[in-house]
Amino acid sequence: MMKITPFLWFDTEAEEAANFYVSLFPNSKITSTTRYGAGGPGPAGSVMTVSMDLDGLPVTALNGGPMYKFTEAISFVVRCETQAEVDRIIAIWEECLKQSGGPWLFGKDACLADAFYAPVVSRFRTYSIPVSGASKAYCDTIWNWAPVQEWLRDAQRETLRAKFHE
Repeated sequence: MMKITPFLWFDTEAEEAANFYVSLFPNSKITSTTRYGAGGPGPAGSVMTVSMDLDGLPVTALNGGPMYKFTEAISFVVRCETQAEVDRIIAIWEECLKQSGGPWLFGKDACLADAFYAPVVSRFRTYSIPVSGASKAYCDTIWNWAPVQEWLRDAQRETLRAKFHE
């Protein structure tokens, strides 16, 4: 049994995020939902936590309020071993962009889902995985996004090197 569970803090979007994540990863499901009681910091009956299993990884989303902002500082790395897995990611992007009108997955503003895909876009670029149409435009949008550019600049400034990777 896994001993470490990522715990994601949201203002009020935990249930929406959990439903999105389980729709992305195969063999995933919501495992439990807890609600605030009358004395909780959230409105009585509103979602407090949503626990999920993302293809074997337990994750909990918390509606903890606005005091801590969810940022692009967390991401899930998705390892693709087959072209079918790459095609599935591109299909998700294409469908979200079609529904939202872009340039981000869910509309005019970047959101947590876009931040989660930044490492995937980086891998697609690094490994020269061909992407076209709306997905290419989306990858370009992610790549040129200020937080991603900051992430890349920080990586370039990093002085610690693992000799076995050089």
